[in-house]
Amino acid sequence: MKKDFYEKLCEVIEKERIFRNEPMSRHTTFRTGGPAEVLVTPAAEELEQVIRLCYVNEESCQIIGNGSNLLVSDQGIPGVVVEIGKPMSEIWVEGNQIIAQAGAMMSAIASQAAEHALTGFEFASGIPGTIGGAVVMNAGAYGGELKDVLVSVKVLDSEGTLLELPADTLELSYRHSIIPEKHFTVVEVCLKLTPGTEEAIRGRMDELKEQRVSKQPLEYPSAGSTFKRPEGYFAGKLIQDAGLQGYTVGGAQVSEKHCGFVINRGGATSSDIITLIRDVQKKVKEDAGVDLETEVKLIGF
Repeated sequence: MKKDFYEKLCEVIEKERIFRNEPMSRHTTFRTGGPAEVLVTPAAEELEQVIRLCYVNEESCQIIGNGSNLLVSDQGIPGVVVEIGKPMSEIWVEGNQIIAQAGAMMSAIASQAAEHALTGFEFASGIPGTIGGAVVMNAGAYGGELKDVLVSVKVLDSEGTLLELPADTLELSYRHSIIPEKHFTVVEVCLKLTPGTEEAIRGRMDELKEQRVSKQPLEYPSAGSTFKRPEGYFAGKLIQDAGLQGYTVGGAQVSEKHCGFVINRGGATSSDIITLIRDVQKKVKEDAGVDLETEVKLIGF
C-alpha cells in the first residue's frame, strides 16, 4: 500500500478507527485468519469517502460485517478491509417498518421488533450477523428468509455512488443476491413486518433459542452452517452418513453435536479448517455423489 494512499485514508476517517496489520482472528467468529493490511470501521458519513478513495486509487477494498460467515486465509487480506459494524448500527421503527443501518446486529433488530410488537423477524433473532451481511446472502433460518420481509436497500456502488434498490431487483434466492457480483456495499435496509403481540413474539424467539442451544455447538467458535443445503438433502445428514462426525484436522472438527457445523475446538488455523472442509466435500462426493457447496465465504483461498 502506498504511503500517500494511507495518508489520504487518515484524512477521511478518524485515526482511532484505522488499524494496520490487524489480525482477522479478532474479526471473525471462527477466530482465525491472518492480518488485514489496513482495517477501517467507518461511520455512515465516512463509508462513501472510503469506497470512493479505494476506487480512485485502484486499491482493493473488502467489505465485511460481523465476520460470522467468513473464513479468512492465514496469509490475511491485502489492501483495505472495511468492517461495517457498531459505528453504523442505528435502528429506527416507523409504523410497521424497521429501517436499520447495515452494521445493526440481527439480534438487535429482532429485539426492537419484539418491543414494538412487530412479527415476522423472529427467525433471525439468533443469526449472529449484521443486517447488511444478511441481505448480501439472503440469510435465513427456521423457515424464514430476509427476502420475506425486505422492502428495499440503500447501497453504494464500487465508485461510491448511493443507490436505492427495491428488494425485487436483488434476485434474492437461497443464500444468494446480486449484491456481491455488482460489487455493491449495503448501507441501510428497510424491512416490513406485521403487527402482532409482544408476548407471542418473545415466546417464539425463546422457542427458537432453545432449539439452537440444544442442537448447535454454540460453545465453540464457528461460522454457523458451513455448507449450503443441497437440493433434496441435508448437509449434516450427508456428512454423518459419510462417517465424518467428529472428524478432526488440527484444531478444526466436524461438530459431534451437529455435523453441519465445522468448529474451532481450540488453536485451529484457517488452513486446518479449509483442509477439513475439502476432505468433507471429497468424501461426501465419493459416498453420496453430492457436491457440497460452502455457505461460508472464503477469502484468500
